[in-house]
Amino acid sequence: MDKGLIEYLSGFVTENRLKQLKRVLEHRTRYLTVVLEDIYQSQNASAVLRTCDCFGVQDVHIIENRNEYKINPDVALGASKWLTLNYYKEKENNTLTAIQKLKSEGYRIVATTPHINDTNLEDFDLEKGKTALVFGTELTGISDIVMDNADEFMKIPMYGFTESFNISVSAAISLHHLIYKLKESVIPWQLSEAETDEIMLGWLRKSIKKSNVIEKRYYENRQ
Repeated sequence: MDKGLIEYLSGFVTENRLKQLKRVLEHRTRYLTVVLEDIYQSQNASAVLRTCDCFGVQDVHIIENRNEYKINPDVALGASKWLTLNYYKEKENNTLTAIQKLKSEGYRIVATTPHINDTNLEDFDLEKGKTALVFGTELTGISDIVMDNADEFMKIPMYGFTESFNISVSAAISLHHLIYKLKESVIPWQLSEAETDEIMLGWLRKSIKKSNVIEKRYYENRQ
């Protein structure tokens, strides 16, 4: 990563803007990530992105099997601009591809659904390792592929007649609790220096008009 480029581009945003970018980066994490399988209602998709941004979850993994993931700008309020969105849509069924990729990166796959061996949200052990929370489609929940390949199952205790929360509510409740626990723990949850530089560069590019022209000038001046 060219730190000189980051420093150069930093001169094209206001001091307050730069402070805000750095402040937000201090609270970003990849220890927790969110996986969305076949979400089709744009308001739910967008609300989850907004929640991830608010709680500092940098990466969202989006599986498109039958349904295209659509973002509603009136709900997301620009959240997708600051997140790293990973799409899986090349095949007829992309769920296993996403799971295998996440496992290869050291994540345990945690299905958010009532299950015979599930764990209550309050009792979930974050210290066991990096966690990918999987949320399923609005009608039927997570697929059998997720059920068969999940490492653990987690549920939010409920006491009413309704059997489940709306997906955006479920994501918000889960992340609020887990991020709080994560920051109270001794787990090294923050981004590495390389990850911080990578994301900062991307954010600066998105914050500066015609950043590609400015970046080209930077490399020309270095020659």
